[in-house]
Amino acid sequence: MNGIIDTGGGLRDIFGAGVLDYCIEHQICFDYALGVSAGSANLVAYIAGQEGRNVHFYTEYARRKEYMSRENFFRKKNYVDLDYVYGTLSNDGGENPVDWQAYENNPIPFVVVATDAETGKPRYFTGEDIHPNDLGIIKASCTLPVVNTPRRIRGVPYYDGGVADPVPIRHALEDGCRKVVLILTKPYDYVRTSTFTVKFGARVVGRRYPAVRKALLHRADAYNRSVEEAKKLEKQGRVLILAPDDISGLSTLTVDVDKQMALYEEGYRKAAGIRAFLDA
Repeated sequence: MNGIIDTGGGLRDIFGAGVLDYCIEHQICFDYALGVSAGSANLVAYIAGQEGRNVHFYTEYARRKEYMSRENFFRKKNYVDLDYVYGTLSNDGGENPVDWQAYENNPIPFVVVATDAETGKPRYFTGEDIHPNDLGIIKASCTLPVVNTPRRIRGVPYYDGGVADPVPIRHALEDGCRKVVLILTKPYDYVRTSTFTVKFGARVVGRRYPAVRKALLHRADAYNRSVEEAKKLEKQGRVLILAPDDISGLSTLTVDVDKQMALYEEGYRKAAGIRAFLDA
């Protein structure tokens, strides 16, 4: 079974959108898809075969105050309004709706990672949890600590999947993948550290969710360990890592269309190596 993982990375994951658009255009199919945060949203469009759909969310809609703004934060306690992104824009009648018929007709197993705020552990939802006009698990997987309040699903609060399992390569292998294409949005040799911002955010969130505080403080180690494991598997021919050479200073919520489009084009170009990897 051949799988693809898109690890997200906020607005930097336009890089992943480029990879997936190449796959749609060149009819590269996978037997399994696993998404983290923005990566899960990218994969919805991939599964539905909607080439080019994701780009608008990164470069056009993200500039709107309805998408993310201090006004959202003060009025709704959510800097990024995920209901606007994955509801108003994405539902039937929205500006850029998901092709639900095509999505449901694609049999690919789809897994979405979110972080249980009460336990700090990852929760692996499946595509069966997604229904027409209901991207609730995508919203949960994209809910950033501090800038967003946790997203509740069936009464359980969730945060961004990247908090608990930022690079879920192990889960994909346990689910039966023989080969995996792994999309990262930091450079190949990037080593994550616990920055002041992360520590501050952990302290703020930890007042209500101490398990999330712990997960945030250990996130860097989890990321580094998983990437190292992926690199070892890459030498064995089981993983293909696609990562940008330079993110040009782009952070999770940075909107810079020129730099973002450069990332998109780089992702598209690097995806050209996927076919040979899967066929080897």
